[in-house]
Formats: sequence, structure tokens, C-alpha cells
Amino acid sequence: MKVFGSSGTRGVANEELTPAFVLNVAKAAGSFWGAERVAVARDTRVTGRMLVNAAASGLQSVGSDVERLGVTPTPAAQAYTDDEGIPCVVVTASHNPPEYNGVKLVGPDGVELAVDELERIENAFLAENFEPVSWDAVGDDHDVDGANRRYVEELLEKVDRERIADADLTVALDPGHGAGAHTSPDFFRELGCDVVTVNAQPDGHFPGRDPEPVEENLGDLGRLVEAADADVGVAHDGDADRAIFFDEHGDYVEGDATLAALAAAELEEGDTTVSAVNVSQRLVDVCDEVGADLELTPIGSTRIMTRIRELQAEGENVPVAGEGNGGVIFPHHRLNRDGAYIAAKFLELLAERSASEVVDPYSDYYNVRVNVEYESEAEREELLSVVEEKARESDADLTTIDGYRLDYGDAWVLARPSGTEPVVRVYAEATDETRARDLADEFGEALRAARAE
Repeated sequence: MKVFGSSGTRGVANEELTPAFVLNVAKAAGSFWGAERVAVARDTRVTGRMLVNAAASGLQSVGSDVERLGVTPTPAAQAYTDDEGIPCVVVTASHNPPEYNGVKLVGPDGVELAVDELERIENAFLAENFEPVSWDAVGDDHDVDGANRRYVEELLEKVDRERIADADLTVALDPGHGAGAHTSPDFFRELGCDVVTVNAQPDGHFPGRDPEPVEENLGDLGRLVEAADADVGVAHDGDADRAIFFDEHGDYVEGDATLAALAAAELEEGDTTVSAVNVSQRLVDVCDEVGADLELTPIGSTRIMTRIRELQAEGENVPVAGEGNGGVIFPHHRLNRDGAYIAAKFLELLAERSASEVVDPYSDYYNVRVNVEYESEAEREELLSVVEEKARESDADLTTIDGYRLDYGDAWVLARPSGTEPVVRVYAEATDETRARDLADEFGEALRAARAE
């Protein structure tokens, strides 16, 4: 059994991710930490309170006092834990559909636990190797007010407020009914922007759109940008650790183009950046242009942050990193993904150019993603064997850091199992849209045929 995937552990709430499961994860994490105080936080999902209660009980049973932050963006919870020097259990499924929930573990430095730490907690969980305390030593718990406000005030000090305010921007914002609805509207207004919103009511049923900020879910935001004559549109996922953008015309901006634009503004010769194996050629081009190194990892924020920490320990300068899904990391700010901070850094680029001009140098590639679902571990293994067979038969350059990536020179395709959902994902990129779609469809059709058999 694998407990922690590419970004915590997730599953359908009350089926795969039960209170008993979360209770034991919290017991294992609490035993590993041995901390006097541990924070718990959640996003807006309807099962969040139930699972936070389970996490709190597990932590108290191993002797930790629990500080309940309530509905809080993951980066706000990370800021609180870093400031207080205590670990945190965040109950969130991030971008997954409403029926999902999950658990993300954050260390006392405000950073998601590294892979080796997660493995130790996972082993304790599987062996039920917990350290319960006696009845008179169990932990207490209490609510903490103001974590969200504290986070906003800290962000305001970390970005160029004057530059953004002088740009006189109108921001169309879609928090997607998630935790960012509690923080991002105020943050952008206090940066001096006019703010119009859609899906800005916290609601764990996510009635306006699914939590994942992908183009097919964001039609309302594109229309709002046009109707409000906004300079930019900003969308978050369920826990607001990602930001996706629309330009001033109401057109969707590929996350890989955003990552490349932000990287170009931060990277200098001799720097290093880190991304996942599904990295776009856009970022490769930026690194080649400025003379920076690019390191690749398996997909997932945990893997990327673990590698950043290793590089920093070796003395490397890593000013920016991340993935093209809106999860950009600015390690000099904090070693985490922070949707509001990402958006503010993008707003800084709009002081002199429009959003479309900022991303135009990185708009010559087309991306396609196909998901093929499976229902059992046996079916998953069969699908992966089909992927491997097709990959080995190809004459393209093959990379197997995470799944199977084929580089053709003018295009690439990657097939890998998701770390958070029962799907095999196929990614493709090319300078020609038809070429990208054909590559993705070739793998997708082979996988669907195998599943049908």
C-alpha cells in the first residue's frame, strides 16, 4: 500500500479517505514529530470538518496540543506554522473533485515534508507504530483566530505594492469556492487593484465549477474578464496554492507560459531551476537563453521541493521553480506554492506590459492532456504495460524519471499514472496543435482499447 502520493494522500471522502484513516495518519505524524503543538487546517470541502476532527483526535492521543486554524488556504497554514515553529496537518484535496479529500503534512519550517520523512511516517502508519500517551497527558485543542489575516498582511510586505498600485489594474478573480475566497479578494484590493469576482463564496459543494483551474472549468472567468474590461483574470484551486491566468482579452493563458514568463523575470546566469518531467519546452528555452540549469524530478510538489532543498544545501541559487499547472515556487519567499503570491508576482510584470504581451514570447507551443481512468490495481498495471510497450517501440528519446516521456525534437509526449487520482495521464506538447493532439490521442486510444479488453 502506498499512502502518500505526489502531493499528500487523497481519496473519496468517507470511502477511501475515512475518519479512521485520517486518525491513524495523524497519530503516525504526531508520533514522528513529537511536538507539543500542532496546527490543523482545512479547505472548504464539506467533509473537511469531520476529517479535521479525526486528525485533531489522533494528534491529541499522542500528546500534542492542537491549534485549529479553520478554513485556511494551504499557503496561509504554512505561513502560520513557519512563524510559530510548529508542524501542521492540512486537510485538503487541492484541485480534486468535490467528493475527494486529503491530508498534506507540513513541517515546523512551513514546508511540506520531504520524501524520506513521509516514508518514515508511512511506515509507522502501516505498522500502526504510534506513541499514545496516558489519559492525563492527552493534548488540548483550541481555535486560532486571525491566521488568514496574518497571511494577507505578510504577503503585502513581500511584494512590490507600489509598482502594482501604480499600474491601476482591474483583476477578475475566481477563487473557485475554495479557501482562497477568504483571502485573495482582500489581498488584491489592498494591493490597489479594482477586483471583480466570480465563484467567490466559500462552498464545499463547488457549485460554480470544479476545483481544478483548467481551461474547461474557467469559462465564467474568461467572460468576466471581457465584461469587466479587466487587465487580467486569476483563478485558484481548492486550497489556493496555485494560480492560473487569463489575459486582458479574456483568453486562457497556458500555465507553462506563465511559468516561463515568471522564470525569465527571476533567473540569471548560473542559477538553477527545478521542474517536473512534464516540463514544457518553454522553460527549457528560458534556461538556455539566460544560462541557467534545469533539474527535472518526478511530478508533484513534494518531489520538486525536496530537490530544491537538496540544491540549496549544495549552495545552488534557486530563485524560481515549479510546474506548469499554476504551482510556481519562489523559494526566497517561502519553499511552497502560494497562489496569491504567484498572482502578485505576475501583476508586477503587468506594470509595463499587458498580460498578453508578457506571455507572448512563450505562446508558440500547444499542450494537450488526456486522462484514462482505471478501476483496479490490476487494470492500472495493464495500462502501464501498454504504455511501456509503446514507449520501448518508439524511436524517440526516452526518459523514465516518472512514467514514460518520449522526446521527438519537435514535440514530446508523456504517459504516467496520477499520484492523486485513479487515472493514467497523457501529456503532449508540440509547436503544432494537430501534432500535439495526435501524440496524446495515440497513447489515449491505446490505453482505452486496453481497458476495454
